[in-house]
Amino acid sequence: MLDEFDRKILRTLQENADYSMAELGDRVGLSHTPCWRRIKKLEADGIIKQKVTLLDPKQLGLGVTVYAYITIKSHDEDSLNAFEQGVQDVPEIVECYSTSGEKDYVLRVVVDSVEHYEQLLKKTIVHLPNVASVNSTFALKQVKYTTSLPL
Repeated sequence: MLDEFDRKILRTLQENADYSMAELGDRVGLSHTPCWRRIKKLEADGIIKQKVTLLDPKQLGLGVTVYAYITIKSHDEDSLNAFEQGVQDVPEIVECYSTSGEKDYVLRVVVDSVEHYEQLLKKTIVHLPNVASVNSTFALKQVKYTTSLPL
């Protein structure tokens, strides 16, 4: 179970993972060593998975986000595993979720243009293992985006 110090540490790291241990400790009300021990435990427990740098896709020329809704041909374990393994090798697919309802998966795809997505769709996505159909939706505007979990 997480106590309030653990939650403060996690909230603070979600804001900025670059804080020094001294800065982090000051922000959460702990000295350096207890703060460091808690972080190491949170990492060992798998609560902190990794630390990353978030990039602005538009600044990198990747201003098109597409949600691709995938229907699978066969729902046996091997077929689903093959599809899930296949999406791992496509860098433009930045998220993949197995879903309930009419569609089996939803992919979030980030590309530089509609034309790029069209080529990716034709050459890669429809050829992923076990794909029966793809229904694509283009995001018009990002209204909210956060990586912070509500702690």
